[in-house]
Amino acid sequence: MNHRDQEILENLKKFYVLDRDQLIQLHFQEQKQPITTCNRIMNRLTNKGIVKVERTTRPYNYFHNETNMKLNSTKIPHFKAITQTYLDLSQFTRPSIFEVEMKLGAKGTIEPDIYVVWNGAPMFIELQRNRYTLKVMQAKIDRYQAYYDSKEWKRFTEQFPFILILSETRYNIDTGNLGVYQAKDIQDFIKSYF
Repeated sequence: MNHRDQEILENLKKFYVLDRDQLIQLHFQEQKQPITTCNRIMNRLTNKGIVKVERTTRPYNYFHNETNMKLNSTKIPHFKAITQTYLDLSQFTRPSIFEVEMKLGAKGTIEPDIYVVWNGAPMFIELQRNRYTLKVMQAKIDRYQAYYDSKEWKRFTEQFPFILILSETRYNIDTGNLGVYQAKDIQDFIKSYF
């Protein structure tokens, strides 16, 4: 396996699922024929049994062969949105750290969709593809406040990450002393806050 194959497999583990277009953005943009090259490479990796493919979608979805996720999981759009967030951030500056669904404690503590260090700033990103009640969103922010108060975050960063909620819905939540930003996507975030 060459270096690019290994990077593809690492990204499939990291992002859980990638479609062909996302793979092109991550690994094949410099190719003269990126679609053809991507299809050929992914076909080879699939035939070797290293990668799983779900062919009922267009473009196809690809998974690392070690994934436990079902190829028709309802979480696929969520993980693809996480990847899109990475790609959108990378258009401006590539994140130095990008952790997907970072586990920071027992169930009931915060579980950010993304922990990222971008332009030197740590942030937790919550992707809300569905509309939630104000009560649900406030409970989520309250968990972040409890995590902040616990000082557990000092184990991995010097400053508490700000929180970015990416959603079509703006929530009127009490953010306490946390830095919480809301935008519909990364482009909106950049336009609104930079």
